[in-house]
Amino acid sequence: MKTYQTVQKFFIVLAITLSFSVAYAQTFPEHPIVLVVPNPPGGLVDTSARLLSEPLTRVIGQPVIVDNKPGASGNTAYQYVAKAKPDGYTLLISYSGYHVGNPALMDKLPWDPIKDFSPIALLTVSTNVIAVHPSVPVNNLKEFIAYAKANPGKLNYASQGNGSVSHIGTEIFKQITGVEMVHVPYKGSGPAVQDVLAGQVQVFITTPPSVMQHVQSGKLKALAVTGKTRHPGMPNVPTTAEAGLPTFQLESWVALYAPAGTPAPVITKLTDSVKASLALPEVKERADTSGVELRYLTPAATDALLKKELPFWNKAIKSAHITLD
Repeated sequence: MKTYQTVQKFFIVLAITLSFSVAYAQTFPEHPIVLVVPNPPGGLVDTSARLLSEPLTRVIGQPVIVDNKPGASGNTAYQYVAKAKPDGYTLLISYSGYHVGNPALMDKLPWDPIKDFSPIALLTVSTNVIAVHPSVPVNNLKEFIAYAKANPGKLNYASQGNGSVSHIGTEIFKQITGVEMVHVPYKGSGPAVQDVLAGQVQVFITTPPSVMQHVQSGKLKALAVTGKTRHPGMPNVPTTAEAGLPTFQLESWVALYAPAGTPAPVITKLTDSVKASLALPEVKERADTSGVELRYLTPAATDALLKKELPFWNKAIKSAHITLD
């Protein structure tokens, strides 16, 4: 009898909880939603957040505000959202370099990449560009590799910071090609690009939003893009496969997450609203101009992508002996 009463109480509580969640989702959102960005303004992650914020505001009916919280290799933003109230009003614009890289780079990570967050949607994916300062006397990737091999340690390469995709990716590039370059880490894409433009650092493997306008103006030379197809904003730049290096491919992605425990109906409303926002023609046009590719994925598919990439990047980071120091 007691067992029956216990089970009965459980289902009553469950029914009440589900009813509350559904009712909450029907009125959600009732005030502004904040998109927390782990990077400073500029670059792929911030660009992705701003691509989403304006159309999502129209679709969901409340202001969607971008809040840049850079610092501690992304941990400031991730920890902030992980501890936020799981009500759908504080969301994380997640960068693959942090979400799949930091767990392999840090022994005492103050957040868990899976347990602390609920996926809402994949937003954007970006290939990377191998860009060099015009002072480097090369015209294509083959010439660059030959020049770098003939001048070991002479070239400096920029990254968005220790453990970033640009850092890890360039170290993988070094392993594949056998070149030697000196790493110069920066706090984000903005300051890195400025020093590359000034010629203080000669090489930057990064996402198109950071360098595309400078490639188009001739201030930087793009030797190759690291995706499977050419980039629409730089149609004359070959892929690494076309340039003779098919084993080197590098993509970065940006996804939207909520704190773990956010009600399922709220997650559903958010992902449906994101899907509708990214499907707007003007958003596609802005993305193309910015140099990013819109690629919506459901929460389940986003979760599967994360779980697939975590072991891949762990292996890449460990084999290259990459640290945050």
